Amino acid sequence: MQKKWNIRTEVLGVLLGILWLTPFYLMFVNSFKTKKEIFTDTTSLPEGWNIANYTEAFRELDFLQTLANSLLITVASVTLIIICSSMAAYSLSRAKSKISTVLFLAFVAAMLIPFQSVMIPLVTVFGNFEMLNRPGLVFMYLGFGASLSIFLYHGALNNISRSLDEAATVDGANRFQVFWFIIFPMLKPITVTVAILNIIWIWNDYLLPSLVINSPGSETLPLKMFFFFGEYTTQWHLALAGLALAILPVIIFYFFAQSAIIKGVSDGAVK
Repeated sequence: MQKKWNIRTEVLGVLLGILWLTPFYLMFVNSFKTKKEIFTDTTSLPEGWNIANYTEAFRELDFLQTLANSLLITVASVTLIIICSSMAAYSLSRAKSKISTVLFLAFVAAMLIPFQSVMIPLVTVFGNFEMLNRPGLVFMYLGFGASLSIFLYHGALNNISRSLDEAATVDGANRFQVFWFIIFPMLKPITVTVAILNIIWIWNDYLLPSLVINSPGSETLPLKMFFFFGEYTTQWHLALAGLALAILPVIIFYFFAQSAIIKGVSDGAVK
């Protein structure tokens, strides 16, 4: 009975894996086809592996500059979110008072506010102060990403004994040293989780950059990809090649960091 159950589970796993990989297969094979071949049959292999699609997409995307923009915005935003959120959560978890409780509940409540309800007023206000483009975008990502990150860090900090803080203080450490050298290293599993969630969100985000980025040469990859989709026609052969180029950095990053990612997520789940 157990053997039959294992076989059924394995078959189900294989079917789910095929289902999950199907969109990637369609993207990959169609990225090498001509426009005519795509409309003729989307599931078949290409008649000839057309590398010109990637060459043209690379040029049209201004790929290296656009990739640098996405990397800069993602790294800067995630770094600020991790540092500011962890420090804010530490202060809220250690300073038990009515004010800290109200502030924490305000951060939690902020997670329920849809971005679409504040995007127009937000962009209008920041436009008046000329804080658009990349610095303004990073600042906005910090504001929108802090709530969930503080919530996750706060939950992890509640499981860390305050006796560690007291022992470090007795040894002569100030509050910042206690946090940075004692507490923050213990938050590594949650930090990895926070980093993964925010990297996925920021790297793939289109809506906020489309509202904030207003100068040529500052576009992120999702925003630049939009130019392949015209008002009347869509260059599917170039769009699919561009999509393949856009996800390539994330795949490379995962292969290099998969052990740390899996360990961080599993440790965070256990805690």
